[in-house]
Amino acid sequence: MPQPALAAWDRWIAIGFAMGSACFFIGPFPGFVQLVGAGADGVVFFVGSLFFTSAALLAVRQCTVRQGRWAADLVWWSAAVQFVGTLLFNISTFAAMQDGLSTQGENRLVWAPDVFGSAAFLIAGLLAYRVASRASRPPGRRDRAWKMAAVNLAGCVLFAVSAIASFVVPSTGSILDLAAANWTTALGALCFFIGALLLLPPQHAQGPTVGQVPS
Repeated sequence: MPQPALAAWDRWIAIGFAMGSACFFIGPFPGFVQLVGAGADGVVFFVGSLFFTSAALLAVRQCTVRQGRWAADLVWWSAAVQFVGTLLFNISTFAAMQDGLSTQGENRLVWAPDVFGSAAFLIAGLLAYRVASRASRPPGRRDRAWKMAAVNLAGCVLFAVSAIASFVVPSTGSILDLAAANWTTALGALCFFIGALLLLPPQHAQGPTVGQVPS
């Protein structure tokens, strides 16, 4: 495939992940929900999840169609598992916009998809990191691929911590650790944003797309 074609795919994937990451960075930022209200804050998260899903779908399509990768390839699995994770984030962020959810309903409709989505991101991030760490890569490409995979894996770990911290304790009806959930979400999103930026430079156009949001 010509280099400009791969560069164009990478550019759109990077933009999608960068936009989604920006939403997930702004949404939990201190004072934002008080400024815009809980409803608007929920919309920001949901829109961010849609950007993630669009970018992840492009990444799967790139691996499958453009680069000839299929289910035996770890890059394809990383992209596919990541895409599943984004769909679960769609479910959790959409449910979070509903008013009047009980503690049980919030844990079932919001927390559970968020936990499984974060787990999918973590698996995708680990696969992407393994691919990027292979010694067979040319040194220059390995450096950039490794940095992108490493920063995205860090974001995946932070999202996993956030998911655990956001559990609603049935006995109190309050979030397990709201501050930790917010800060780890924002920091994880920042990692994903940096990972997206690492995909943008033209010199990366020939490399496979791995480890985007995480992977």
